[in-house]
Amino acid sequence: MVTPPHRKFKKNPPDWYEEIYESQRKAHSSRRIRVEHGIAHLKNWRALARHHGRREHLGDTIQAIAGLLSHQQTATRSAHQRQ
Repeated sequence: MVTPPHRKFKKNPPDWYEEIYESQRKAHSSRRIRVEHGIAHLKNWRALARHHGRREHLGDTIQAIAGLLSHQQTATRSAHQRQ
């Protein structure tokens, strides 16, 4: 699990602390956005947007959709490379 950096100085932080905090915040944000985009892509599939099945089967559904997305993206990339 990745958590955002803890803010030690709330009021009047020193300049060196602000630089460190900003770099940590950017690193956390760049890691988090990949996960957020992945979840958003999965939610575009109707099977996950309106999942009414049993929770025990949700993991299998997610793996199947992730596999289809991966295959779709690979096919799209190879088609662009051929052009």
